[in-house]
Amino acid sequence: MDIYVKYLVVFFVAMNTICCNQVKKENKQPPNIIFMMADDHTTQGLGIYESRLQGLNPSPNLDKIAKEGMIFDRCYVTNAICTPSRASIISGQYSQANGVLDLQGTLPEEKQHLPKAFNTLGYQTAIVGKWHLHDEPAAFDYYCVFPVQGKYFDPEFRVQGPKPWPENVIKTKGHSTDNVADLTIDWLKNKRDKNKPFFLMPQFKAPHDDFEYAPRYEEYLADTWIPEPASMYDNKSNGSEATRGRNDSLTRIIGSSVSKRNLVRHQALNLVHDENYKKYGVAQDIPVSDHRPFEWTDEAKKHTSDTYQLYLKSYLRCVKGVDDNFKRIIDYLKEEGLLENTIIMYTGDQGFMLGEHDYIDKRWMYEESMRMPLFVWGPNYIKEGKRSGALVNNTDFAPTMIDLAGGVPPSQMQGKSFKEILTKGEEPKDWRKNTYYRYWMHMAHRHANPAHFGIRSKDYKLIFFYGRYYMDVDDPNVKLPYSWGNDFKRKTPVAWEFYDMKNDPKEMKNAYGDPKYTAIIEEMKQELKKVRAELDEGDEDYPHIQKVIDEYWNL
Repeated sequence: MDIYVKYLVVFFVAMNTICCNQVKKENKQPPNIIFMMADDHTTQGLGIYESRLQGLNPSPNLDKIAKEGMIFDRCYVTNAICTPSRASIISGQYSQANGVLDLQGTLPEEKQHLPKAFNTLGYQTAIVGKWHLHDEPAAFDYYCVFPVQGKYFDPEFRVQGPKPWPENVIKTKGHSTDNVADLTIDWLKNKRDKNKPFFLMPQFKAPHDDFEYAPRYEEYLADTWIPEPASMYDNKSNGSEATRGRNDSLTRIIGSSVSKRNLVRHQALNLVHDENYKKYGVAQDIPVSDHRPFEWTDEAKKHTSDTYQLYLKSYLRCVKGVDDNFKRIIDYLKEEGLLENTIIMYTGDQGFMLGEHDYIDKRWMYEESMRMPLFVWGPNYIKEGKRSGALVNNTDFAPTMIDLAGGVPPSQMQGKSFKEILTKGEEPKDWRKNTYYRYWMHMAHRHANPAHFGIRSKDYKLIFFYGRYYMDVDDPNVKLPYSWGNDFKRKTPVAWEFYDMKNDPKEMKNAYGDPKYTAIIEEMKQELKKVRAELDEGDEDYPHIQKVIDEYWNL
């Protein structure tokens, strides 16, 4: 009988423990979610992506957390420029749906679907750092954001206050990366409601050009030779008549460069201080007869190498600042006991060209520009130490985070939640087979990238350069942007490009005319047409572009 009673007691104790654990689990506060982004932080600048820069160990703190979480190898932006990318992240929509096609686009409160959804779920929402969407980030409970692009040193921040947006301003001293981390930690420590879960967006300006790093990093990599991309000196058959011109006649104006190839904007130009800049002004003014192909003399190679070394060291010093301040935020979360119930998502707002194909900046659908870094950490919520090859893009971030918080993504969002990938570590069978891209800002800002759209599958990439600005520059009734010069008025050649990403990952051969890919290209064209229709990304409202599409679709 004693034994029976003993076993009975053990049984009831066990059942009580199970019930208590169930109640504890059910009453557990939803996870805090931190979405951290660094401007122009490309995959080549993170050690986890094993680029030519990996041996420099550019991001040890980010790498450590990334390896404990899930790393995404095929994450892509849908429009590789700051404002549209951020609009897609906040809205969960592609550019045409949210209305932000270029740097002048605005995102009013009613389209700020991401913070609005978190507010509905009972979260406290906050954003600190770069916003760049012009309208007030009014859907957030708290904001402290840069005016437009923001400054690297002694930046101002726009905050809530008694005056209407954007008149409430605070001033800070020091470097913007440190300031963003300081203000993030200050919000966590002094301003958040400790009875609510939080959704927090620290947004670094770095490493956006002009790569003004904090003075303490002056000696970092000073005596180190930075590995160079071979394509900087020999671009082989990358590109097309749309990006190079007939017989390379447009290479002197299309695509800002590391070398002096681009007469209008190259890395050593130092803008208005260069006589070439004063002479040419805008690409529109350079006669085609002046476009003799760039000659790779020994002097030109040395100048390019020297410029590249300075370019990359400045860039990586900015990355170093982000990496160190990332650790500061993580350390604070750990010290306060917040880290255990927090999910962290880290990315850049797009990729960035670090000399590949002799290009700087972003905008291109080429891999280094289109591909985004992405890792998600949260040991109590997602699979640890995993990599995913699933095709995700920046419209997916918002629905995924809302899903992780226990909510249902708003119906307006076009992106897909990849929560299942995070929790199960496997790609669902019905996951997307390709991702869509479109760059609208034809020949803008003297970077001179032709407008284009296309799709990227796991193995292939198809790009259509239609070579027109989205407003009809020939229509006298159209009000054109005043701040872009006249570059965008130039109509560039139309062409297709196709890359076998499995066998040519560095995109050194445009294989559009190769007969062995004819069937694949036709299949991708049909898929591209289908995706554009599904996303309402067509050009019915832009007849001057639709005319080009119709005429050259079967080029």
